[in-house]
Amino acid sequence: MTQERLWQVLDPSWGDLGALSALLCSSAAAVVLLKWLGRRQVQQKMDEARRSRHLALERMEKAAHRLKQESPGTQTSHILSLTMVELAEKLKEGSLSPESVLYSYMDKALEVNQEVNCVTDFIHGCEDQLQKLKKQKEKGLLYGVPISIKDHINCKGHVSSAGMVKFLGQVKEEDSVIVQVLKHQGGIPFVKTNIPQTMINYDCSNPIFGQTLNPLNPQKSPGGSSGGEGALIAGGGSILGIGSDVAGSIRLPSSFCGLCGLKPTSNRISKQGVVSPLIGMQSVTGMLGPMARDVDSLALCMKALLCQEMFQLDPTVPPIPFDEQVYTSSRPLRVGYYEGDGYFQPSPSMKRALQHTRKLLQDAGHTLVPFAPPKIDYVVDELFTRGIFSDGAAHLVDCFKGDIVDPNLKSQYNTYRIPALVKRILAIILKPVYPRIARDLSALCGVGSAKNLWDQHGAVAAYRTEFISRWRELRLDVILCPMLGPAFNHGYAGKLFAATSYTNLYNVLNFPAGVVPVSTVTRADEEELKHYRGHYRDPWDQRLKEAVAGGVGLPVAVQCVALPWQEELCLRFMKEVETLARGTKTNL
Repeated sequence: MTQERLWQVLDPSWGDLGALSALLCSSAAAVVLLKWLGRRQVQQKMDEARRSRHLALERMEKAAHRLKQESPGTQTSHILSLTMVELAEKLKEGSLSPESVLYSYMDKALEVNQEVNCVTDFIHGCEDQLQKLKKQKEKGLLYGVPISIKDHINCKGHVSSAGMVKFLGQVKEEDSVIVQVLKHQGGIPFVKTNIPQTMINYDCSNPIFGQTLNPLNPQKSPGGSSGGEGALIAGGGSILGIGSDVAGSIRLPSSFCGLCGLKPTSNRISKQGVVSPLIGMQSVTGMLGPMARDVDSLALCMKALLCQEMFQLDPTVPPIPFDEQVYTSSRPLRVGYYEGDGYFQPSPSMKRALQHTRKLLQDAGHTLVPFAPPKIDYVVDELFTRGIFSDGAAHLVDCFKGDIVDPNLKSQYNTYRIPALVKRILAIILKPVYPRIARDLSALCGVGSAKNLWDQHGAVAAYRTEFISRWRELRLDVILCPMLGPAFNHGYAGKLFAATSYTNLYNVLNFPAGVVPVSTVTRADEEELKHYRGHYRDPWDQRLKEAVAGGVGLPVAVQCVALPWQEELCLRFMKEVETLARGTKTNL
C-alpha cells in the first residue's frame, strides 16, 4: 500500500476499517500508525493547554473588571507610574488599596500580552490572597505588590510546563517555597510567564504557547529563558518578577529589555518546587532571582525573601538575612573591570557602555583596576559546556521524546543529538579552520565516565580558587564587565548558545551577578557594527553581527559582580552604576 493510501486510512474518521486491519499486519505500517497516534496525542495536549490559557485569561479579565467596580475612580496611570518602593509605601500606609493596584496591573498585563504574547496563565489564587491580606494584622514588606512568576516555578493549582508537552497536565499541589515566602510577605503572585522550550535557550519560544516578542521592538527577542518576565515587566504589565538563571537566563532578558536583574549565589534563595529538564546536573549552578525596573526593587525583594519563613521552609538555605548596612553604604569601591572576555568580541554598543560606565565610576571617586579573567576559552568550553552537558546532552535529548521541537531550538537540538563519535570526528575536521566551534563540539560529547565527572567538578573548584586568588591580589570589592546585547533578532539565540560566555562564567563560579541598563544603541554604534569581525572570524562571529543589527535605540547594559554570598554588595554596586548612568543617560 502506498504512503498516500496509508494516510487516507489514518483519517480521523478512521475510514475503511478493513483496510486498516490489513495495514496493521505490516510492522512498518504499525510503526507509522504509532508515530501518527503519538503526534496526534501531542497535538491534543497542546490544544488543551492553549484552551486552558484562553480560559484563564478570560477569567483574569473578569476578575480585573470586578476589582475595578469595587475601586471606582482609581487612577490606573498613576499606579503604573510608581516605582516599586513608592508603591509598597503607599500600599502600607493605606493611600492605595491592594485591589486597585492588582486590577491596574492585571489590566495592563492583559494589554501587554495581546501585543507580545508573554503570559501563560492567570494565578487565580491571587483573589484569595487579596482577601487574606485584609485579615492580616502585620503588613509584610511586599504587602499588596503584584508579582509575576516564571512558568516553571510551581504555583498551587497550576501547571509548570517548562515549554514542554511532557509536563502538561501535571497540576501542582502546592506552591514552591519562593511563592510561599512572597505570599508571607504580602506579595500577590498573579500571572505565570512564557519561556523557551527546555529553558536551555535565551530566546523565548515554545510549541505550546508560541513566540514572545520584545515590547521595545517586536522584531527583536526579549531574551531568555526568563523572556516572558522580561517582556511583561518592560511592557509595564508587572512591577516585580521572579526568574531563574543557569547561563544568564535572568541577566539576558534584563539586558535585552532594559531592566535590572540579579542572579544570586546558588542557594541564597530556595529552589524547592521548580521544574527543570536537567535535574541532577551539578557542574553549573542555577538559581532563582528577581527582575524589576530598578535596583531598589531588587533590593526590597531580596530583603523580603531572606526572612525566617524561607529559612524554616527550606533548611538548606543558609539563614543569612539581608544586610541593609552594606546596601546603603557609600564608601568608595575598588572595582575590577574588563572590556571583553576574549571569547566573543563585544558589540560596539557593549564596549562603549562599559567604557563610559568605567569613566563615570572613576569620576565619582571609585578606584578602577584592569582585571583579566583567566582562561575564558577553557571556562566556556571545558567547565561550562562540558559541565552542563556532562552527559553528552542525553537528558536534554530525551526530553524531546514525544514532543515537537520548537523551530528556534532546532539548531541546538540537531547538534545535541549528533552521536558522540560523529561530534569528535567533526571536531577534528573543523579544528584547523574553526577552532572555537571544534572545541564546542568536543565539549558537547560530555565527560564520558563518573571518574571524569569527578575530575570536572575538581576542575571547577580549582578554577574558582584561581579566580578568587587573582581577585584578592588586586584587592577588589566588585567587578564591572560587559553584558551581551543589544537584543537579538529573532532566531539567532538558538544558533549562538556559546555567546552566553559573558554570563555563564559567573554560573560556573557561582558568584552573584546583576545587570543594569546604562545606555542605548546609537547610530554611530550601528555604523561601527558594519566593521565588526570578531576574535575568531568564524560563522559564530558573523552570526553575532547579524543578531544585534538594527538595534538603534535599544537598551545596552553592563554586568556587576561580587564574591559569593555578597548579594548586598553586588546590589550596592548596581545602585551606584544606575545612579551615575541615569544622571548622564541622555548624553550617551
